[in-house]
Amino acid sequence: MSVKENSIVRDLSLAPEGHLKIDWVQAHMPVLNRIREQFEREQPFKGLKVAISLHLEAKTAYLAKVIKAGGAEVAITGSNPLSTQDDVCAALVEDGITVFAKYNPDPVEYKELMVKALETGPDLIIDDGGDLVTILHSERPDLLSKVRGGAEETTTGILRLKAMEKEGELKFPVVAVNDAFCKYLFDNRYGTGQSVWDGINRTTNLVVAGKTVVVVGYGWCGKGVAMRAKGLGANVIVTEIDAIKAVEAYMDGFAVMPMLEAAKQGDFFVTVTGNRDVIRGEHYEVMKDGAILSNAGHFDVEVNKPELDALSTGKRTVRRNIEEYQLKDGRSIYLLAEGRLVNLAAGDGHPAEIMDMTFALQAMSLKYVNEQYESIGSKVLNVPYELDEQVARYKLESLGTGIDQLSEEQRSYLDSWTEH
Repeated sequence: MSVKENSIVRDLSLAPEGHLKIDWVQAHMPVLNRIREQFEREQPFKGLKVAISLHLEAKTAYLAKVIKAGGAEVAITGSNPLSTQDDVCAALVEDGITVFAKYNPDPVEYKELMVKALETGPDLIIDDGGDLVTILHSERPDLLSKVRGGAEETTTGILRLKAMEKEGELKFPVVAVNDAFCKYLFDNRYGTGQSVWDGINRTTNLVVAGKTVVVVGYGWCGKGVAMRAKGLGANVIVTEIDAIKAVEAYMDGFAVMPMLEAAKQGDFFVTVTGNRDVIRGEHYEVMKDGAILSNAGHFDVEVNKPELDALSTGKRTVRRNIEEYQLKDGRSIYLLAEGRLVNLAAGDGHPAEIMDMTFALQAMSLKYVNEQYESIGSKVLNVPYELDEQVARYKLESLGTGIDQLSEEQRSYLDSWTEH
């Protein structure tokens, strides 16, 4: 069966617009372009099958094309039902990549499309949130024996994988791409910081300056969201459960308080914790009329929707990706993008230049795990520092800049305990 016959997409006639989107990001991803040239020469994935589950938009599509250029047979599916772009899916099919993805499928079909990607029999996996790995281990163990290893994109996915590893359930090595320096320092901070506000601003068309933004969680994503909110002129409150991160937020100039206090003051709320129910019933009860809620964590569980439903007499869609919940006391609370990732469900995700570095790490990590899987064992492992640094060097070169190098005397000095 051909790629076109095997794929499941919304509408193949949308491909021309998808090609334009992919061409645009390719022109702004110089690091990945360089790796593509290397892969075309070396063919590191020749004869192998790769299954990918990521937010299926143009930048992800270009990563898939780079993996294919390395000799792989690629199958791709989405990692969020609202972030898939149908025109990009159609373009990938024309480019010879098998696609199982549609924008906003129902939950049953969404799961079925993921399973279809796994049924292609992958040797290697790129995952986002741990869904492919979880399905393999819990529902399709018959497909496990062929898998050599994988790479994971997100904090949420790594938490799930480490839990599997701890319980002795993980059956192949997975590289924790999210924990690489070139991921969390740039993607999580600058990528999330910008794309979250792109999504909120595009969706609401409201001013941020002068309003109070509550950032729930001060990890690297939370730092980026808070920094950009401050840059837009907002008063920023941070809520945390980690005392060290709370002190850091305080010293970065932000107010820090418990969520129940912050809930009374916020105009915009952004959750970035990776945990569930961080905004819930007790918080809704004290929020301002017109409060706007959004989530930038992987799953739509950070804002408790059932409890919001229970406090409401009704809800309506007032703009695309904005649901108004009408509370019993007459207040309204607005939820963006169904509580899913606001930067992707209501926007285009991180800037191309940011994902250039992250997806370069994905490509290089996949090559690494394919070469080393027999000696690594079934565990979650960090991106080797030399790969992390190589991506940074490629990035500097693309910017037309460089850095200094240590002289032999300097190296000797740093390595010695007698020369000081």
